[in-house]
Amino acid sequence: MVPPGEANIRSYTMGAVGWPVATHDGEATILHADLDAFYASVEQLLDPTLRGRAIAVGGSVVLAASYEARATGVRAGMAGWRARQLCPGIRFVGGHFEEYQRHGDRVMDVLRDFTPWVERVSIDEAFLDVAGAIHLFGDPSEIATAVRRRVRREIGLPLSVGVARTKHLAKIASQVAKPDGQVTVRPLDERAFLDPLPVELMWGVGPSTQRRLAAAGIRTIGDLAAAPGASLERLLGRAVGSHLSQLAVNVDPRRIEAPRRAASVGAQAALGQREASPELVRVTLAYLADRVTGRLRGAGRAGRTVTVRVRFGDLRSVTRSVTVPVAVGTTLTVTELAADLARDALADHPEQRHVTLLAVSVSNLVEQGELQMELPLELDEERHRSGSPQGAACWSVDRSLDAVRARFGRSSIDYAAVRFSGAARVPDAFRELAERDPS
Repeated sequence: MVPPGEANIRSYTMGAVGWPVATHDGEATILHADLDAFYASVEQLLDPTLRGRAIAVGGSVVLAASYEARATGVRAGMAGWRARQLCPGIRFVGGHFEEYQRHGDRVMDVLRDFTPWVERVSIDEAFLDVAGAIHLFGDPSEIATAVRRRVRREIGLPLSVGVARTKHLAKIASQVAKPDGQVTVRPLDERAFLDPLPVELMWGVGPSTQRRLAAAGIRTIGDLAAAPGASLERLLGRAVGSHLSQLAVNVDPRRIEAPRRAASVGAQAALGQREASPELVRVTLAYLADRVTGRLRGAGRAGRTVTVRVRFGDLRSVTRSVTVPVAVGTTLTVTELAADLARDALADHPEQRHVTLLAVSVSNLVEQGELQMELPLELDEERHRSGSPQGAACWSVDRSLDAVRARFGRSSIDYAAVRFSGAARVPDAFRELAERDPS
């Protein structure tokens, strides 16, 4: 009997049958490993009666869907009522978020058994550089097969893997390999593989960019590669047009990055098309600041730079940031700084009446231990200093919230403005998995 996924192994060799995979730069030694329908697959693993059935994680909103549900058009982010219309027999299940983290971590441990060069980019996907492992485990395609076999045997989850010369191409190959397969793209065959594929498989091509490209007659990666760079820059802007032109011909110099401590902590909220009212902006930023600062305090850190990103109704984004004299890590302080930044961004674009996304991040991080009180010297920006009377009060409130949440769960207590605003449609545990430092 052929093990699951073993028959779904493809190698794009074209005229290069048996092309050897060398270990030096420029050869296909990058793997992109991506767990298939991860959250739904874990639910089916935990409850065998769900296997082979159309299921969705969530309730009022679909957080994740199995491949059986996706076959009927159900997608993550879809309203629950719409999913039931498309798939009358769909089964909604609550999320087992600790199990998602545990299973994702176990898969990463398997990957690290093959190479220390593992760049985890989310809970369920990672890049690997296996150039140094070939003498131990065989060529990259053999390593991909061994990785998938171990993940299936030891953990019970389906894993798709793309093997290529660059991160960009390896990720596309893993998408083509889904579900539960692997695709190897040999160096001589990159264009033959890429050219017929739809542009939406590329990094950076979302629905808006896809529509713009389609209006210009560009529907495949080959069309994009053949388009003059100047016309793409006029169509998409200089930076995006140039970037996509390079990726279309597989020019991607990025290397696998070794694990490192996060340089910033951030969170974002997609809003749909909402009027940019002061109330909406303030309460959303307060919710995001609470998420960000909670993670900072959990790591014993604070930061001096607060950044806000605002995406408008036409999908253009602006970013504003401020660096304060001392590191900050309290919810109310970051909320205040973020609200000032967002207000400035909106004032600079009075023609923009709607926002679709708000994001907050804190960077320029430092260690922050216990609170150190400061002398009342009436320093500038005293309200931002954690050791001032106002800062100490904010610190005490946050620590009290942290203690309650640690004992009774995150949803047990909130700032009133956030709790009664309905800002958090997606369960907090689900957001935490997406926002957690992947290293």
